[in-house]
Amino acid sequence: METRSDADLIAQVLAGHSDAYAILVDRHRDRCYRFAVRLLGDRDDADEAIQSAFVRAFRGLAGCRNRDHLSAWLLQIVRNECRTIAGRRAKRAQRFVRDDDELNKAPIEQPAETTAMLEEIQFALDKIELDQREAFLLKYVEELSYDEMSSLTGASVPALKMRVSRACAQLRKLLKREGIHS
Repeated sequence: METRSDADLIAQVLAGHSDAYAILVDRHRDRCYRFAVRLLGDRDDADEAIQSAFVRAFRGLAGCRNRDHLSAWLLQIVRNECRTIAGRRAKRAQRFVRDDDELNKAPIEQPAETTAMLEEIQFALDKIELDQREAFLLKYVEELSYDEMSSLTGASVPALKMRVSRACAQLRKLLKREGIHS
């Protein structure tokens, strides 16, 4: 296992040893990917976001101010990439006519019980506003403090607390409607 700190690896990358960047990517990829999948609700979009984020991070590595907390800086880049992709997806969706009443009537196949529950939770996450989903994921999945979340998003701590609270309320409501009790 690689024991060098993120700051040491960044210094090596900036000194021209680009192979050290592969260690950084390996170290942080799973967390960033998990966040992107949950934020976007789509693995293909998450792959696109992660690839773009790591390219942007490589190009902007010299601008990483707190090199001992690279993970937060990377999550911020992933967040921005996810927002860009979500915006593109929303523009594409506006081109199609949707009949939500008919979509809600359509049966949803249920695979194995655990998989079904996870799919329902992701389905509910996909239904809440992006800001609320992001705050919920940062708080309860990535387990960041509100101060860390504020630093990452640029939103105030009270605003983030409100987003998390609203996300929890929305999720409870959606999961109750789907028959999953939280």
